[in-house]
Amino acid sequence: MDSEPRPAVGVPTREDNSAPPSAPPQDRSTGRPAHTPRGARSGDHPSRPGALPPAPGRLLAVPIRPRRAVDAALARARESLATPLLLGLLLALVSWQVAAAGPLLGLDRWVRRSVAQLRDTLHSGALDWCAHLLSDLGSTVPAIPVLLGAGGLAAWRSRRAGVRRWWLPLLVAPLAALLIPLLVVPAKDYFARPGPLEQPLSPGSWGWYPSGHTTTAGVSYGVGALLVGRTLSAAARRMLHTATVLLGFGVGIGLIWCVYHWFLDVLAGWCLSLLVLWCLTRWLPRAPAPRPPADPGGAGSARN
Repeated sequence: MDSEPRPAVGVPTREDNSAPPSAPPQDRSTGRPAHTPRGARSGDHPSRPGALPPAPGRLLAVPIRPRRAVDAALARARESLATPLLLGLLLALVSWQVAAAGPLLGLDRWVRRSVAQLRDTLHSGALDWCAHLLSDLGSTVPAIPVLLGAGGLAAWRSRRAGVRRWWLPLLVAPLAALLIPLLVVPAKDYFARPGPLEQPLSPGSWGWYPSGHTTTAGVSYGVGALLVGRTLSAAARRMLHTATVLLGFGVGIGLIWCVYHWFLDVLAGWCLSLLVLWCLTRWLPRAPAPRPPADPGGAGSARN
């Protein structure tokens, strides 16, 4: 049977409450016989002497954590700044080529010839109508009314959801509308670039660079989508943002198809719009979680 002796239940222990002489001394933390005094063993931390086994590298892990956190923060900062830096460099390059009549303008002429050949080949009235419709969506009307309406809708939905600063879209929408001419008009006046038909500018008229329709569409519809998207679910917000990107892209393509703008004019408008939207996403605070509405039937259900 079992050769090891088992202590009997209820048998009194020795008066000094010590183990029998035959049992070897046991260590409380490991359950193994202690060969050295507990205080003589060095643990992994000064406040825990004698802990077995010592955790390897524990003393080195404490100073590494702040360094890893700093590295992670720097990596996030580099990733967040990559987009505006690339957009700014592209915008500066295109602007320099337009001002200096550089070789990059050959891309404009190639795109104009290619689009003209494709338009003559297809000879589609429906396609031409769609291109004119998309280019008209970049006009001040309807883009600015849509922006202001989106700001009002976002403020109304935020107030209904119990958001603290529900009035913020009412301030952002008109400021974005005022920002568009401040970005476009001085640049048009400075570059004074002729249009794709290469007719000379009349006195007192603005140039074609950058595209005002493209910038108006990108900023108006983009800012409106950002404001309204903060009040929607994640899936609905993604759908809205995707549709807005396609709309801004379609406005630029329509302007090129209808020979209203050079390709570089449209590209500069896209860059300006994306820079404005990037700054707005960094400036706007995170949308707070709406407060749960009070349950009117809660008290009655509790009484029942």
